Amino acid sequence: MTKQPALKIYTDGSCEPNPGPGGWAALLIYPGKQIPLSGAHPDTTNNRMELTAAVEALNALPERSTVTLYTDSEYLKRGITEWMPGWRARNWRRKGGALANVDLWKALDKAIRHHEIKWQWVKAHAASKYNNQVDALARKAMKEQK
Repeated sequence: MTKQPALKIYTDGSCEPNPGPGGWAALLIYPGKQIPLSGAHPDTTNNRMELTAAVEALNALPERSTVTLYTDSEYLKRGITEWMPGWRARNWRRKGGALANVDLWKALDKAIRHHEIKWQWVKAHAASKYNNQVDALARKAMKEQK
């Protein structure tokens, strides 16, 4: 059995105003190599950009990997680690009705199946160099497409 590559991924999304133009970014950190990813959308929300960053990062991995994914989004972290099993069981609905961003939650559910992932929350705009780096990339992508 071959060993899965291990890496860290930092993700972030940005939207100003919210809703409005937005950007997302991810940084794939392998031993000895970093790969930045980013993109934007002209009319979106911050939560959609946070989810998009995670989906795009995981889909960019060329093979099964062992990943520690860092996010400053409580929405993303709690959604994937706490709420998703219930949504799946209710056919992608919340207890109270429709699920926001269901297309991206389904895409993320599909993307995680290929990897072993540990989800980590980090405080935004704090001492994390890589979180600050993806924040800057997401903001740059957002501003470039305005």
